[in-house]
Amino acid sequence: MCYAIPAKIIKINEDSAEVDYGGVIKKVNVSLIEDAKAGDFVLIHAGFAIEKLDRKSAEESLQIIRNQIAEMERNG
Repeated sequence: MCYAIPAKIIKINEDSAEVDYGGVIKKVNVSLIEDAKAGDFVLIHAGFAIEKLDRKSAEESLQIIRNQIAEMERNG
């Protein structure tokens, strides 16, 4: 199973951006996103930003992922 994880762009330099995954900072490629800028929320898959999200959608997706992780931890 593959996940696309929401992240917030904090810094951008041409086709490379630093994104924040809730405190974890990673570099990703944003060449697939038109007009990407700092402050945008994007879905990240395999090191590439693949889609822009609004803040509400990003937060809802992150909550679903957190719930799935919690469920997996409970079920060991």
